Amino acid sequence: MALRSADLEPLVTLAERYRRTRAASLDIVRDLETEDYVAQSMPSVSPTKWHLAHTTWFFERFVLGKYAHDYRVFDDRYHFIFNSYYYTQGEMHARDRRGLLTRPTVAEIVDYRRHVDAAVQKLLDSRTDDEIDFLATLGVNHEQQHQELMLTDIKHVLSCNPLRPRLKDASYDKRNSLLPELAYVDYPGGLVEIGADGLDFCFDNEKPRHRVYLEPFQLGDRLITNGEYRAFIDDAGYRRSSLWLADGWAWVNENSIVSPLYWSPDLASQFTLSGTRDIDPDAPITHISFYEADAFARWADARLATETEWETAAAGAPVIGNFVDKGRWQPQPLAGDTADGPAQLFGDAWEWTGSPYSPYPGFRAHAGSIGEYNGKFMCNQVVCRGGSCVTPADHVRATYRNFFYPHERWQFFGLRLARDV
Repeated sequence: MALRSADLEPLVTLAERYRRTRAASLDIVRDLETEDYVAQSMPSVSPTKWHLAHTTWFFERFVLGKYAHDYRVFDDRYHFIFNSYYYTQGEMHARDRRGLLTRPTVAEIVDYRRHVDAAVQKLLDSRTDDEIDFLATLGVNHEQQHQELMLTDIKHVLSCNPLRPRLKDASYDKRNSLLPELAYVDYPGGLVEIGADGLDFCFDNEKPRHRVYLEPFQLGDRLITNGEYRAFIDDAGYRRSSLWLADGWAWVNENSIVSPLYWSPDLASQFTLSGTRDIDPDAPITHISFYEADAFARWADARLATETEWETAAAGAPVIGNFVDKGRWQPQPLAGDTADGPAQLFGDAWEWTGSPYSPYPGFRAHAGSIGEYNGKFMCNQVVCRGGSCVTPADHVRATYRNFFYPHERWQFFGLRLARDV
């Protein structure tokens, strides 16, 4: 099966994409110390070594377990500790206790990866069919999701350390000209189509393609910046109940929230994967919850875009931006202008939308255990769009639907404004 990557490389085989993706996971963590692999700083964060093992378990269970009849399971005990939420596959170790898994060691997990990689490569090199192609491609995309989670989880773990250690040194862009004032792009609305057509790989929650009627709307031509969000803070944004949803206001008060995650108390610096850095007022705001994004939008006399509005604007736009491949791992200021329409649609920050994560009309989850991948989470979560600065460039597309609980902040969550016409 040939897949085209987002950077327009020549066609590569699935076996080669598998090899590259698996190697990329180890490249991300090459500068960690052994102790860093084990820590779990909150229930939503998983230890780095657990991510490395779980993605391997996925291939072992769903690809090798079904198609490699001569495959020898590396260790039967791993099935329990590295299953995540696939209840049709059996019970699993409690998510909030993954940090207690001092064994297997990091070295043993690396051996586990090598063992599984050899078997998957042998399978892909020797025979393929549509079902193997689909499951292996799903596994590759699953691993890319966990690459992003590894980086955001590592960031949270390191931020809890008073030494403020850094994962890597990275140079950041600085804007050499004044940031253009936020403007809005007009869209006429009407009957539009969204969702994946199924011709290329996509997750089941992106289908089926369907029609939606939109009222005319306006969409902000760029992401909201740190400087603009600082103005919200300075205008008592966190102290004005009228700006907040009821759940959001309760969350703010119960957790004493006064600024985005990773900002210093004096609002001058923030923790990054490159250590503590001064806050760049021109860079996109990130690490805010849906509640904070919604409150900012109200303060700005606007709202968050629906996911249909966002996809309508992104349809046909090139998937280019500040992704993990750039090596900065931090949102960057807008490069250039917005003369050609909305900028920063892809990369930099996952954009909170105003849409609950729910099934599209006619949605059908995949059959079997992989049907647990997306469908069962379609309740109490909110859709995010566009990818972030730690998303692999060839992983996202205009139809891609990410989803998180409204209070969560440890991902690179940002926002773009929308308005009614």
